[in-house]
Amino acid sequence: MKIREGATIKEGAVERAKKITYLIIDIHGVLTDGTLYYTADGVKSERFSLHDKLGFTMLREGGVKFAFLTSKISRADQAMARVYGIPDELLWGSSAKMSFTNQKQEEYGFADQEMAYIGDEMIDLGMMKRAGLAIAPSDASKEAKDIAHYITSAGGGRGVLRETAEFILRAQGKWDQVMDKIVGNH
Repeated sequence: MKIREGATIKEGAVERAKKITYLIIDIHGVLTDGTLYYTADGVKSERFSLHDKLGFTMLREGGVKFAFLTSKISRADQAMARVYGIPDELLWGSSAKMSFTNQKQEEYGFADQEMAYIGDEMIDLGMMKRAGLAIAPSDASKEAKDIAHYITSAGGGRGVLRETAEFILRAQGKWDQVMDKIVGNH
């Protein structure tokens, strides 16, 4: 299977990716580079990659559902979701990620082995251990990378989701079909 140069695929990752129906994404350090910017007036902002917007389109076209799970949803997160076309009900804010995921699994009907999780830090390790497929950005903590089945070549805020979408869709044999749909729509 073709992968991005610089990515790490651990043994069994492709087989795990074939089973994924739901992707849960930590925001800070995954969709952002973990840096906070402040204006002179104290207004906070973050940087998100437009490459990831394409990743969401790819997942939708490939039939893989997704949601965000972070400790607290910020105004920047909500603005990013609007730009990416993500409805508010897919922005999950909870510091109790494990129990919150139990509730969402009941609501949306997916099992641990059907769930992928992208995380980058200590707070994500429990979810990464639980997920059928654990993914970490290239600049994640050592602990997150040790647990991850797939480590992207991209660092946080630099297209991690887009690369993850490609990996999952290629593993599931949906890549060419999804690309035909996306290219045909433009």
